[in-house]
Amino acid sequence: MPLFGTDGVRGVANRDLTPALAFDVGLAAASLLAPGSRVVVGRDTRRSGAMLEAAAAAGLMAGGADCVLLGVAPTPAVAALVPVLGAQAGLVISASHNPPEYNGLKLLDGDGRKWPPARERVVEAMVADRAGRAGRLVPALETGEAEHRPEALEAYRDRLVSLFAGRVDPLRVVVDLGHGAAVSTAEPVLTRLGLSVTVIHGTPDGRHINRRSGATHPEVVAEAVRERGADLGLAFDGDADRLVACDETGRILDGDAIMYALATGLLREGALAGRRVVATVMSNLGLERALGRLGVTLDRTPVGDRFVAERMAETGAALGGEQSGHVILARWAVTGDGLLTALALLAEAHRRGAPVSALTEGFERYPQVLRNIRLPGGIDGERWREWPGVADALGAAEAALGAAGRVVVRPSGTEPLLRIMLEGQDTDAITTWADRLQAVFERALGSATKPFGARPRAPEPPRGG
Repeated sequence: MPLFGTDGVRGVANRDLTPALAFDVGLAAASLLAPGSRVVVGRDTRRSGAMLEAAAAAGLMAGGADCVLLGVAPTPAVAALVPVLGAQAGLVISASHNPPEYNGLKLLDGDGRKWPPARERVVEAMVADRAGRAGRLVPALETGEAEHRPEALEAYRDRLVSLFAGRVDPLRVVVDLGHGAAVSTAEPVLTRLGLSVTVIHGTPDGRHINRRSGATHPEVVAEAVRERGADLGLAFDGDADRLVACDETGRILDGDAIMYALATGLLREGALAGRRVVATVMSNLGLERALGRLGVTLDRTPVGDRFVAERMAETGAALGGEQSGHVILARWAVTGDGLLTALALLAEAHRRGAPVSALTEGFERYPQVLRNIRLPGGIDGERWREWPGVADALGAAEAALGAAGRVVVRPSGTEPLLRIMLEGQDTDAITTWADRLQAVFERALGSATKPFGARPRAPEPPRGG
């Protein structure tokens, strides 16, 4: 399997993602930078974060790069601070929304954007080439240095406050930090802007990051909003690049609902470039139809905020994102930023003089059903179309749903899963077809006498020191 997925390197810490591998990735990345380059490094609160930070930073310095260590910092803060601190690259140690035992490595360029896949493939090749590793170690007097700069996060916080000062109302908000990286940014920024903030899951507890909290469990913040009579709920994922919100009624607003609210505001301002919103194939058909009624095109990409960002750059789009809560506001950021998105939502409510619930009027979500099929080792999920019986079953489902529904099948970019999503106006119909497709896929996997669609296992990543 490739080392890099849709969101960097990802795996269980000390099993898939070891300190040795983190060192090698850091060393390879440094080898692709100019001598003496600076790299801004941040991490979320996971227990393995400090371990992997030390290993990856050691690899970067062994390759001649200087490291600016922020400590616990959201991914979007690292992305924003790379150019501010005059750095040539960034590195985030985080597994985003994944469970606590996972961790990951995300490489950013000098603008704070994720490294392109072609460059990641070069890193993969370097990591695999253990014989060439010695040649990438710089002489002793040319090794990089480390500088601990946790106070640099204040520049990120200051910028958000300056952007939205006077543009938000003093509402009562419940903020679910999910025990993640938002603990370093969300409450101080919201409080400085005059909001009354109640924090839940606000300890930087890496053993519980994302566990029944945060953006992956928005029902928790929704219940807290109802209990407290708050005006808004905000839930962040582990590295705070996602936001899932809820309005004052406790109704959950995922990335699609948030994009609709922000798109209508940009449209009124004449700032929705090309009357276009960029989203992935997983965004709800209801979003596409609602935007269409406003004369706005929903431009779909493969799953992954990287692809959304790339399409936005190509087309000049002002707004894009994912149903999961990644939202990119091009006038202010090059990547998804949960806190920035929350402030934009608050600013839109202020501009309209309306409660948050009014921002999504006109958007009606179509029911969606998701099934996950676990892939045995050696099975190539990209070749699912070749599996026996799958094409016929998929064709039958698409014909039955017609223009009122969709079927999306895709391998996960972060886990050994094949995801099957159906949506349409008839909940019973899409549930029935989801059950049928799941049975067909599982039968195809179970009946194979030898792994169809399998490819030779990639060599294990180097584990030695």
